[in-house]
Amino acid sequence: MTESVSLQPEHSSLAIPQEVDSARIIQQLAEELTVKASQIAAAVNLLDEGATVPFIARYRKEATGGLDDTVLRQLEVRLLYVRELEERRLAILESIHAQEKLTPELMQQLMAADTKQRLEDLYAPYKPKRRTRAQIAIEAGLEPLANAILDDRTADPETLAADYLNAEHKITDTKAALDGARDILAERFAEDADLLAQLREFLSQQGLLYSTVVAGKEDEGDKFRDWYDFSESLASLPSHRILAMLRGRQQGCLDLRIGLSEAQEELVPHPCIERIERYFDLGAEFGADASARGKWLADVCRWTWRVKLLTAFETEFISQLRQRAEEEAIKVFADNLKDLLLAAPAGPKAVLGLDPGIRTGVKVAAIDATAKVLETTTIYPFEPRLDRKGSIHTLAALVAKHNIELIAIGNGTASRETERLISELIKEFKLDKVKKIVVSEAGASVYSASELAATEFPDLDVSLRGAVSIARRLQDPLAELVKIEPKAIGVGQYQHDVNQGELARSLDAVVEDCVNAVGVDVNTASAALLARVSGLNSTLAKNIVAWRDQNGAFDNRQKLLEVSRFGPKTFEQAAGFLRIQNGDNPLDASAVHPEAYPVVERILEKIQADIKDIMGKTDALKGLSPSSFTDEQFGLPTVKDIFNELEKPGRDPRPEFKTATFQEGIESIRDLIPGMILEGVVSNVAAFGAFVDIGVGQDGLVHISCLSNKYVTDPREVVRVGQTVKVKVLEVEVDRNRINLSMRLDDDIGSSNRTARSDSRNNERRDNRSKHQRTGTHASNRRDDAPMGAMAAAFAKLKK
Repeated sequence: MTESVSLQPEHSSLAIPQEVDSARIIQQLAEELTVKASQIAAAVNLLDEGATVPFIARYRKEATGGLDDTVLRQLEVRLLYVRELEERRLAILESIHAQEKLTPELMQQLMAADTKQRLEDLYAPYKPKRRTRAQIAIEAGLEPLANAILDDRTADPETLAADYLNAEHKITDTKAALDGARDILAERFAEDADLLAQLREFLSQQGLLYSTVVAGKEDEGDKFRDWYDFSESLASLPSHRILAMLRGRQQGCLDLRIGLSEAQEELVPHPCIERIERYFDLGAEFGADASARGKWLADVCRWTWRVKLLTAFETEFISQLRQRAEEEAIKVFADNLKDLLLAAPAGPKAVLGLDPGIRTGVKVAAIDATAKVLETTTIYPFEPRLDRKGSIHTLAALVAKHNIELIAIGNGTASRETERLISELIKEFKLDKVKKIVVSEAGASVYSASELAATEFPDLDVSLRGAVSIARRLQDPLAELVKIEPKAIGVGQYQHDVNQGELARSLDAVVEDCVNAVGVDVNTASAALLARVSGLNSTLAKNIVAWRDQNGAFDNRQKLLEVSRFGPKTFEQAAGFLRIQNGDNPLDASAVHPEAYPVVERILEKIQADIKDIMGKTDALKGLSPSSFTDEQFGLPTVKDIFNELEKPGRDPRPEFKTATFQEGIESIRDLIPGMILEGVVSNVAAFGAFVDIGVGQDGLVHISCLSNKYVTDPREVVRVGQTVKVKVLEVEVDRNRINLSMRLDDDIGSSNRTARSDSRNNERRDNRSKHQRTGTHASNRRDDAPMGAMAAAFAKLKK
């Protein structure tokens, strides 16, 4: 704990701290995250030394007591907040101390404040501000009048005010004097931190958010029609609804305000005004027969609430709602992105990637098992050329020439038409071993037109780069998707409405965690993938690729130290996540960190075996106890991890590769009939349900109420992005491009559909419904500011 340094001018003997108290921070974080203070202290020290979260979670389990990456990410965010809180606390203490107004009681309250809001409430009476009406009244000598009315319950305000007329300060009658006294008391009441805390708690429990249409904006704001006359409890408002209304206000279509229920608003006195009166025990009277003093103080309470507090609370609560909604929306995006990045890879297989298009043709790219581009072309099986036969023969030749095993078809415009073309190809040429898979092409055009793609394929047309990306993301979704800005992948809700800095930070953390959870082959990985490895950045990644180009493949991890600017600290952070296949040391292909190789040597010495004889053998270490190989540096958690790696070196945490099969003949929304049971892929998960691609060019919505026969609070309890599911078609609205689905396959179409659409549950559907099908998805016209996919279609209307 840092020492408190005493500042002792003549006016005060109070000692205030001059440095942030680290022990205080550690203790607060330990309580919040429900872990030991020693674990937090160790993690904070490692973070401050520059260690990354993946490195700490994987290789410093002894120090942190096994804190996982989820807790460490929470710690990383909260650490920043709490440090800012402590710095602000010091600044406030110094400010009040300099004003000679710091009392022991106030200092105790300031030191106990556990939020920035509480600190600012306590500081409000002492915060330097522009001259207020209350300050002007005090300068006019009216504070004694205000105090006199408060102190004497028999006082007549008019009589007392007559003694405070002051022409110099324009106090020419008793009304002006009493108005000044009112301003003084209203400011005093409105700056009482404990009263603010009580009112804030009451509003958070009882308050409602009201939304009404701005007069004259009824037609312009039609897409916000659900919120023209709307109210809901502040405590229960879901994030997507908050963001929808905030967007409506930003576009000038909606007015938002905070209040109580209509019945409470009509009470006399108003519940909040009554709380002001009770808190100060003013003796205010709200009845018709009130005394002069009681009536005047009742007016002061009303003024305090209506003029000083209500507007401030509206600003505060709407800001808090926005923050809460943004945090949840960012979490939804991050969770979906994680599922997408950790989707099952098809693996090292030769793939034919197809980026469908009608007028501009279908772009084709063949890649080998190492993702090397072998050949590209464009076929024109659709109008206006309609060269179907020639297109099939071209594809057949490519399949035979390059031993193609998988055909990846982008899921944009003409996806189902292209899929039907491939079915004809497989049938005509008896290519039973060749599998076709529809792949999300979200963000493909962002990559195609990027500087990175231009560097990778300087001689390849932009439109053909998209086909390469589609093929590669089937082989290894993680390796390909890291080349695209996470926000462009489009698996979030209201992503353009949230704090972009926080969104980027959160998504970057997800990408980092995913890349390091899987590990990276240092001899084949792109610079974009290497840049996401613990301890590395884009410069070091490029240096690794340059070294590789000049010297050939890395034979062992130690050679990484020959890379420019790759020092010991970087080696410590990165080496365990960089894998070398078929190198000098088999351990270099595993997640065992080079610093722990001596532990493996002791194990090998114990069993008198060579590393090559035990790697990948599940029974090679049978009978050995991990505790026998611990020492001062490596404890039981690390040794257990080493045992696991020796048994299954370089394990991939991603699931087994599986694909959904879209039903033949169901290719457009017009082919759907209520009651159909289809297979599809979850393309996005939102707070209100899941979007499922069933192969008709428009994703359907499974409302949260239709995800399971059990009550579901979070859709991710049931579904994840990329998951193959069976769904029942409940309703099809062709003119509105809307498909309602259910994962409860025994649902009755009529009653289940009405249930899913009733009351507020249908707000999300109407608010987020699609206006257009996914169109124009090849590189020349795909909209990647709102990436095509589930949410792009569902939220198209609100993006106008």
